[in-house]
Amino acid sequence: MNAIDVVNVTKTYRKYARRKQFATLKSAILSGTLVNDLNPEETFNALTGVSFSVRQGCTFGIVGRNGSGKSTALKVVAGITKPTTGTVSVQGRVSALIELGAGFHPEISGRENVFINGIMLGLSKKEITRRFDEIVEFAEIENFIDAPVKTYSSGMYMRLGFAVAIHVDPDVLLIDEVLAVGDEAFTHKCLDKFAEFRRRNKTVLLVTHSLNLVERFCDEALWLNDGRARATGDPRRVVSAYITDVEKQEERHMAEADAKAQAVVDQQSCAAESVDSRAPSPESRIPGTAREAQAVEPPPDMFQATEGRWGSREGEITNVELLGEDGAAAHVFFSGERVEIRLTLKAATPLTDFVVGIGIFNVDGVCAFGTNTNIEELKADRLEGEGRVTFAIDGLDLVAGTYKLDVGLHKLDGYSYDYHRLLYSFRVKSRTQDAGIYRPRHAWAFDGGVSFKERVAGS
Repeated sequence: MNAIDVVNVTKTYRKYARRKQFATLKSAILSGTLVNDLNPEETFNALTGVSFSVRQGCTFGIVGRNGSGKSTALKVVAGITKPTTGTVSVQGRVSALIELGAGFHPEISGRENVFINGIMLGLSKKEITRRFDEIVEFAEIENFIDAPVKTYSSGMYMRLGFAVAIHVDPDVLLIDEVLAVGDEAFTHKCLDKFAEFRRRNKTVLLVTHSLNLVERFCDEALWLNDGRARATGDPRRVVSAYITDVEKQEERHMAEADAKAQAVVDQQSCAAESVDSRAPSPESRIPGTAREAQAVEPPPDMFQATEGRWGSREGEITNVELLGEDGAAAHVFFSGERVEIRLTLKAATPLTDFVVGIGIFNVDGVCAFGTNTNIEELKADRLEGEGRVTFAIDGLDLVAGTYKLDVGLHKLDGYSYDYHRLLYSFRVKSRTQDAGIYRPRHAWAFDGGVSFKERVAGS
């Protein structure tokens, strides 16, 4: 038996139309404004043809980006808003943890608000009185229950709303990203309450950005994207498909950001060359002269330098790629994966004095790793025409985060042929949220009187 059936639901909202206003309802009807304003270009669909079913006693998760229609789907199921087309059927008493404390009045006490909110959720005064102490204890506000709600912190306010909603004893519990209503201890208490609901064969519909929570807590899942259902079924399969799509979007955004940064640097270089060409001198292009040294000298403090490119260009880095384990260019990697940094070099005239360098920095400018061919005792022989250098990292042992790449081609004495500063970005993903930068290969072992329980879902 299904507790929730959503069949081909579309929810259409009207966009704000600044230019088309009407003075009265009569004038709007006579002019046809009410109908004409709802043409396709002035509306948008929060949901389009969405269908899913939730079995009784099942915990069902909905995932997706912000604006994908998750909260709208929950509000349609809760009856807060009606679908434009399609049908929604829900069996049993529903409690919605969507806008916690939405019915609270700030001027009256928490005690009075508990009764008012409970009645709004379908409880009788007698039922609220019987559950009152349990609600207050769960919300952890015993010392403030008789104070006006306007004196509560945001956390207290949300915890009380959560406690009232969850003690309605519903057949169907709708949850919209409310596990951030308290500290870690309160989150564990909420998860324990959800587990109790499952044991009692209650139905839970959960909207959350916590993918671990969906994988560990839900029986089925739905992925919404731009108001449309993209995948439904096994939580791990759905979450995996969603993560893959997110990574593709991240790849595209990071590639666009890198291209933009490189274009800005190239424009600045062209502008500088244009200024130089207005007053040429015989010695201006001779490597090693005072003017040439001034033009190619790197910033005084490399670790304080911002995005840029400098050098004489006697030797050039014409292309930089990061390659994943499949050999394809990428910007997003998982911690521990094999990664290759591939540089294409070019020299119009042969070079025998050259060093190739690589540097990895986090977004705060902290150097995570840096090396070059000279440090690793590789003696340069010859660079002529075009060539390729590949720097292979067997395991990218960095914690999750965004990193920037420096690449350089220079002489042994530091004279820059071509240096690219922070022009290439990549992101490291990890299910484990470590601190710092480096994530060494490691393992835990426990014996004797030391033991640990399995990690709590979503924690």
